[in-house]
Amino acid sequence: MLNAIKPKMRVVWGFLLIPLIWYIFSVFVPLVVALAYSFFQWKGGPQKTFIGIDNYVQLIHDNVFWQAFQHNIFIVIVCIVGQIGIAFINVLLVNSNLCKLKGIHRTFGFFPSTISAVYIGMIWKMVYDQRRGILNWFLGAIGHEELQQNWMSNKNIVLQLVSIPLVWQFIGYYMVILLAAIAAVDTEIFEVAELDGANAWQRAVYITLPLIKNSLLVCITLCVSGNMKVFDHIYSMTKGTGGPGTSTMVMALYGYIVSFKNQNLGYGACISVAIFVVSLVVIGFSQWLVNFIMRDKGVE
Repeated sequence: MLNAIKPKMRVVWGFLLIPLIWYIFSVFVPLVVALAYSFFQWKGGPQKTFIGIDNYVQLIHDNVFWQAFQHNIFIVIVCIVGQIGIAFINVLLVNSNLCKLKGIHRTFGFFPSTISAVYIGMIWKMVYDQRRGILNWFLGAIGHEELQQNWMSNKNIVLQLVSIPLVWQFIGYYMVILLAAIAAVDTEIFEVAELDGANAWQRAVYITLPLIKNSLLVCITLCVSGNMKVFDHIYSMTKGTGGPGTSTMVMALYGYIVSFKNQNLGYGACISVAIFVVSLVVIGFSQWLVNFIMRDKGVE
């Protein structure tokens, strides 16, 4: 029996070995190298000066980094509510008896997720353009010229404006995940609840949400991890400046500016390590919060 198992295990490990090595090389090796570089003052090239934890001390007192961290947290909250919330509502609508051509809705809902983030940023930048943007054109068409403005220069709302493309692009992505989760639930559960007099809101909150709790946790984890390192949209919409001022500066963009524009690769590596650590903390807190809310509602 053991002799029959060993060749099979060798085949299994043979297929797994190359992907495992590639995963370690592409994920863990850069992380370890970044951690090592973060203890040096390095402007590029062969010359590096060991400075211990000075970069981390500087990071703790770096107001721009912590402002960027706050912007990331804001984007995460907006995207959890916008991406997953709207996706959940869309899933309920698609699964309802009133919806026709469900396959088309699924396909076109997912389509924006396949477009490059840089293109999405460029498209929405044109929407907000002061002279040629469709938003100002629409305000003029309905007779509200007084509301027209240079949207991307308004510090009070620019962070909300750059969050909208993120929400719009990935609604369909989470919609597909939640559709698969709900499809695995026995439809008789919903039919019995409807016969017992539960309305659509009650079925969604007290039946659907608890039954897809694990998939919801996956969505939240993906949403938090993706938006804690958001870069492409902000870079393309602000020309890589995080402006006006630092109104749209996020951690990944700040790390890019420090590393490649300011040629401070040691401090940039320190910022990368910090992004990894704070992202893990935020992901862990978000999962704990969801579990706490579910337990409070009696869902295990």
